[in-house]
Amino acid sequence: MTKILLIYTGGTIGMIRDYKTESLRPFNFDKLLQNIPELNQLDCDIDSFSFENPIDSSNINTTHWLKIASVIEDGYDEYDGFVVLHGSDTMSYSASALSFLLENLSKPVIFTGSQLPIGDLRTDAKENLITSIQIASLQQNNKSVVQEVGLYFEYKLYRGNRTTKLSAEHFEAFSSLNYPSLIESGVHLKIFYDNLFKRNKKKKLIVHKKLDSNVVILKLFPGFNSSLLSSFINIPNLKAVILETYGAGNAPTEDWLIENLKIAVEKGIHIINVTQCSGGSVIMGKYDTSKHLEGLQVISGKDITTESAVTKLMYMLGVGVSSKLFKTVFETSLRGEMS
Repeated sequence: MTKILLIYTGGTIGMIRDYKTESLRPFNFDKLLQNIPELNQLDCDIDSFSFENPIDSSNINTTHWLKIASVIEDGYDEYDGFVVLHGSDTMSYSASALSFLLENLSKPVIFTGSQLPIGDLRTDAKENLITSIQIASLQQNNKSVVQEVGLYFEYKLYRGNRTTKLSAEHFEAFSSLNYPSLIESGVHLKIFYDNLFKRNKKKKLIVHKKLDSNVVILKLFPGFNSSLLSSFINIPNLKAVILETYGAGNAPTEDWLIENLKIAVEKGIHIINVTQCSGGSVIMGKYDTSKHLEGLQVISGKDITTESAVTKLMYMLGVGVSSKLFKTVFETSLRGEMS
């Protein structure tokens, strides 16, 4: 039997409604099998770990990501897989962050959550939880089928660092527009083996313990101007800017933008070009409106999500990638986060 550790950080999936007061209270995971007897049909042992004070995912920060990584590190030899229960609002950020913190991962770390509490009439929590545990326990030749950080929601397992939350009210809340699903749940689990991350089998797990959050996201819009850009690049200790550009990486060609970005680059600030479109890729130089960015040695985010770009930057700054290698390393796929 496989052993699975549930890590409850907070969020709707860990709540149950008090029908007398209509308020939500945390679910007692010690009584998990009692409340969800379907889990007895899974051929695995399930333990749980809960944050002492469950966190609304809007309050998640880098400290919490490091804590999740530490819990996984502590239980890595004892458990065959991990399921992280998390609020949906920032789940894509957290799944992306953990993918970078857990280098050479050989076991599944599956993030999941729900739009409705676990006891509600039409809840999506039970299916998401049950299938996430089942996926985390999948073995083939005594090895985990999934050996990466995934995000499971509404019948699909995605690579965590490829996901974006697209809906605040639909059960199908997440999508991975630039990379196909890893597993789909129907009458049977359909595993797309070719889509799974291929790790270096000779290397052991490395858990990184430092993230540097001195980064900002700037979304271009008609009317964005010099004073706005200048105020951002003069933020004390700023180390990187994610520039959400139009379409395939396009930006205004006006002198003020070129001059301000040039100043930022000279100050050692890394500029990452990421498309503000939900899907698609940055292709700098395809249009005249991106050739000036290419000339400034702006880093191409290719088809990375903004969530993954933020956490990849925090990770790279945390491990101290040199300025000389920074562009090359960022433009290289480390955990399958870009094509």
